Amino acid sequence: MKKSLATLLLIAPLTLGLTGCIIVADGDGKYNDMNISHEDREYENRKKIARLDLATGYNEAYEMFGVADFNETYEKDGDKVQVLYYRTHRKNADGMTTKDECTYLHFVAGKLVGTGSGADFSRHTGS
Repeated sequence: MKKSLATLLLIAPLTLGLTGCIIVADGDGKYNDMNISHEDREYENRKKIARLDLATGYNEAYEMFGVADFNETYEKDGDKVQVLYYRTHRKNADGMTTKDECTYLHFVAGKLVGTGSGADFSRHTGS
C-alpha cells in the first residue's frame, strides 16, 4: 500500500507537468488550419491561385486547396459546372467569411475555365 501511494505521489506531479500545449499536424506534416492566421491562409490561397493554369483539373485543384469556403455545383448546357470559393482577402473584421472576400475557381466539365472575385460570379453569365 505504501509503495502504491509513494508511486502515485511521484507520478502525479510529473503527469500534471506534461499537460499543456498540444501541436496538431496533419498527414503531410503541415500544421492544422486552426494554427494558421487568416492573413496567412489568404496569402497561401492567393499564391496557389496565381500558379493555376486554365484547364487545371477540378480534382487537382481541390487536392491543392482542400475544402472550399463556399461551393456550387449545377448543370449548364449539359456540362457539370463547379464553382469553388476560397478566401483571399478581408473586407470586414467581423470574423465571418463572405463570397466577396473570396476568389472563385470556375470549372466546366472538370476543367478550370476562369477565376475572379467571388462577388462577381453569376451562375447566369458563368463569370
